[in-house]
Amino acid sequence: MEERVLGRTGASVGVVGFGAWQIGADWSEVSEDDAEAALEAAAGAGVTFYDTADVYGDGRSERIVGAFRKRRPGVFVATKMGRRAEQVHANYSEPHFLSWNDDSRSRLDMTPLDLVQLHCPPTSVYGDDEVFAVLDAMVADGRIAHYGVSVETCEEALAAIARPGVATVQIILNPFRQKPLERVLPAAADAGVGVIARVPLASGLLSGKYTAETEFAPDDHRNYNRQGEAFDVGETFAGVDYATGLAAVERLRPLVPAGMTMAQFALRWILDQPGVTVVIPGARNAEQARANAAAAAFPPLGEDLHAEVRAVYDDLIRPQVHHRW
Repeated sequence: MEERVLGRTGASVGVVGFGAWQIGADWSEVSEDDAEAALEAAAGAGVTFYDTADVYGDGRSERIVGAFRKRRPGVFVATKMGRRAEQVHANYSEPHFLSWNDDSRSRLDMTPLDLVQLHCPPTSVYGDDEVFAVLDAMVADGRIAHYGVSVETCEEALAAIARPGVATVQIILNPFRQKPLERVLPAAADAGVGVIARVPLASGLLSGKYTAETEFAPDDHRNYNRQGEAFDVGETFAGVDYATGLAAVERLRPLVPAGMTMAQFALRWILDQPGVTVVIPGARNAEQARANAAAAAFPPLGEDLHAEVRAVYDDLIRPQVHHRW
């Protein structure tokens, strides 16, 4: 698999990674056996970057990824912290950081942690020098090797990129969320900051497998968070109204080259964007993990295809999402 340098970490990682939210919680039940099989299949297909968080399944994802890393010690593991407390600026504090870090190191069974990302903190946190001084001290103390920020908005991403110690920025990027192409990706490239593209399939919409009749389980965020009831609505279907997303998928479907799935088409579209380091689709089984990894083997999409994807975005998606994030 093609590798790219993960920003200021200096590490080279495969361009298709593995997003481990799905094996933690909020995506219907994924058995531990299926989770382990998905991780092993991804590694077998060349995936070297694995992204998790301390709140995914209340630590379940970190524990599973930690056990996997024992079997595959060469992989790069990124985790996140910040969502175990009420989302107010004051909770992004040294005592919380140290406690959360202790727990993550225990579950992942590794010190230092390869990369710790603030998990979509309140916007005011980005301007707090003390927060980043604490993170610098955690690096100096050997708790973490590098730190980054997972963001909700492009403005937050730009604020994070301006911080000299931030190694990576994680942001939603897919054919339904194109605003980061304008300023975030160029700024990250200029600063040498890695870009981790999350929600690449718009919560599965861009797999092309859903219809108006598709039902999601009660414990699936695609059921309970459609209006942002539990967390930022941009994390569910990339913030796009479900019916509009389905209509956009039908516009995209004829563009998919022969031999590619729609999901692979969406992943390849992301990898074609200058400044992207790694994309992190989730997988609930080995088959999905292998199919995701295979997207890296396809050649870049042509300019004409990119223009047509942009036209679908401009016609259907832009009015809903472009001004929001």
